[in-house]
Amino acid sequence: MPTRCLVLVPVRRQRGAAGGSGLAAKTTQPERSLDNRLEEAVGLARAIALDVRAAQVVPLAAPRPSTLFGSGKVEDIKALIGAHEAGLAVIDHALSPVQQRNLEKAWDCKVLDRTGLILEIFGERAQTREGRLQVELAHLNYQKSRLVRTWTHLERQRGGFGFLGGPGEAQIETDRRLIEERIESIRRDLVGVVRTRALHRAGRKRVPYPVVAIVGYTNAGKSTLFNRLTGASVVARDQVFETLDPTMREVKLASGRRIILSDTVGFISDLPTTLVAAFRATLEEVIAADLILHVRDIAHTESEAQRHDVDAVLASLGIDASAAAAPILEVWNKADRLDAAALSEVERGIARADRPPVLISALTGEGIDALLAAIDARLGAGDEVLTLEIPARDGRLLSWLHDNADVLAQETGESGAVTARFRIDPAIRGKLEGLLKRAGLSASPSPHSSVGRGSG
Repeated sequence: MPTRCLVLVPVRRQRGAAGGSGLAAKTTQPERSLDNRLEEAVGLARAIALDVRAAQVVPLAAPRPSTLFGSGKVEDIKALIGAHEAGLAVIDHALSPVQQRNLEKAWDCKVLDRTGLILEIFGERAQTREGRLQVELAHLNYQKSRLVRTWTHLERQRGGFGFLGGPGEAQIETDRRLIEERIESIRRDLVGVVRTRALHRAGRKRVPYPVVAIVGYTNAGKSTLFNRLTGASVVARDQVFETLDPTMREVKLASGRRIILSDTVGFISDLPTTLVAAFRATLEEVIAADLILHVRDIAHTESEAQRHDVDAVLASLGIDASAAAAPILEVWNKADRLDAAALSEVERGIARADRPPVLISALTGEGIDALLAAIDARLGAGDEVLTLEIPARDGRLLSWLHDNADVLAQETGESGAVTARFRIDPAIRGKLEGLLKRAGLSASPSPHSSVGRGSG
């Protein structure tokens, strides 16, 4: 039977500079509506199958160090919890260990703050050994400071035995030490994960295929887009943090360029910093990507605020999304949810943008061809346009060009030789040179367009 819970969203009556979201330094960003904040908090609670019996915004004049809320509000919420027979109160706000302990005593129920709730969600979503290690590390770091709780066994003293605790060591000290030992063990395991991922990246560079990472606010449609582009079957549901473990697939573009597409964990406002630190190995795939697709739910009323949250996460990874040279392409998703007036406004926004985004619907497939062309154009900015005469006996070389390059034109002479004009990624130019050397041939710069993407 699902646990009954209440969802409470504390809101300061006068918001100051202490607001903000994401994982980097606080930045100026659009204010979020209370309805959307409440809806998101309820969505987080339902993501782990909690039975939300009531949800409300709670005005907060000033946070109390002991209980966050004032005494009168604490009593009101206690009555509400009793009326709904709730066994859990979810508070969409960071709580100190003391505040959490005091509220549990006052309400006689379990209390979870926003960080604890997101950790619970991640714990359920992690499928791979790496994901489970990362979540456990984040959870232990979070729990380490919260050993002062209502558990009476933490107040007992125990005698020592060997090196597992000296005489009179308090149980709370033992628990804290055991947590520290487990944290160190996980960190050693994750060092291996980082090393393995580095080897995988080095292997991809030897191929070499460009890596395109999909990022975005949770529930923006990243996994649906990933499935649309790759034909994969990654779980894509209307639920926060549905995808946690990264997935990679190969995609062939129209030019013949092959890319590795990577689907990553979704971001959210006020994502716990402990999780970012724990998922550093996974997020390094974003840092090392040749191109980042920032998928936005353009039909969402707070799409701009969500963009700020994602940009803050990227900034914490050392990626300045506002820089002109940033390897980021915005993908405005869910065009199918826009009415005529909203669609017209979005199209005007695209026309005004310095770096025009691509409008798509990952669900219906609208705009996917334009997105693939935009990816090809961004990755192919340094492509070379060459001309090669291929003797009739070397048909396999012509076939290789069609598979790995963008053949712009080809003519067959009287002798059967084919003259091909093609665009090729400099990253695989070395492989072409090897094939040409073995065949006793050489390519020359195209007289039409020697360097650059050129025109077809």
